[in-house]
Amino acid sequence: MINILITEFIDPEALKILSKDFNVIYKKDIWENSDYLKKEINKFEGIIVRNKTNLNQSILEKAENLKYIGRLGVGLDNIDTEYCKKNNIFVQPATGMNADSVAEYVISSSLSLLKKTKLINAKTQNGQWPRTSIATNELKGKILGLIGFGDIAKKVLKLINAFEVTTISFDPFITSQEMEEHNVKKVTFENILSLADIISIHVPLNNETKYLFDKKTFQKMNNKPIIINSSRGGIINETDILEAYKNNYISGFALDVYEHEPVNKIFLKNITNDMNCILSPHIAGVTEESNTRVSEFIMNKTNEFFSNFKF
Repeated sequence: MINILITEFIDPEALKILSKDFNVIYKKDIWENSDYLKKEINKFEGIIVRNKTNLNQSILEKAENLKYIGRLGVGLDNIDTEYCKKNNIFVQPATGMNADSVAEYVISSSLSLLKKTKLINAKTQNGQWPRTSIATNELKGKILGLIGFGDIAKKVLKLINAFEVTTISFDPFITSQEMEEHNVKKVTFENILSLADIISIHVPLNNETKYLFDKKTFQKMNNKPIIINSSRGGIINETDILEAYKNNYISGFALDVYEHEPVNKIFLKNITNDMNCILSPHIAGVTEESNTRVSEFIMNKTNEFFSNFKF
């Protein structure tokens, strides 16, 4: 029987079905133990992970029998995909399965930051009445700048259209014609910085996007936008975004992802209750509904792969 290792949480029903056809070892916290992975990964033909399991070359070199990696999510920066290509290890992400959840996170964060919900809630609960002392804004009429125009960005667009927002996007891999079909104008990265009231990031982390948002980037922003990153940590320089907020280059930010996860305590020490910001623990794409979709998708793709694979 084919052996499958699952290193992070998965929907119980999907796990139950997988266990009927495969010898499944489910250790949802084993991602923390790289020594275990190095020692045991050679026993498995398949492994299913989320974003915390680091499948780098030093681990994959030990995976002599590994044929398949199922990714319960979209990003692949925790997997050495180049090594996998060279060694015929198939990598299957759950493309599009958590897009609705992430898009809703972007919309809710946009509204919360514009309405300054966190600040007003804190003061009201403290017995104050900040009805006029804190200025708030409408989403209607704003300019949304999308960094990247993939599946999730398109979901964001679909939702935000209800608010009569103008949307522009920077994505060197998408044509102007395709964006125009969605009523979105393709612009340069510099245009996003100068025009947008809201900037939402939807790109992978790679050499080109590492610290795409740094001190120099923030200084070019004209409209004091709010920044939302539900993509990958490391795209934003966390020291620089704090400085940008304090210097009034931006009016707020929502971070769901961080360069180091859990988030660095030094970073957290600089977050105060009077800051217009939202911090969440990499959960934009993790809802009960999306977990079911992602798990079922990878379950089906795993069955499909090994049904067609010839040893």
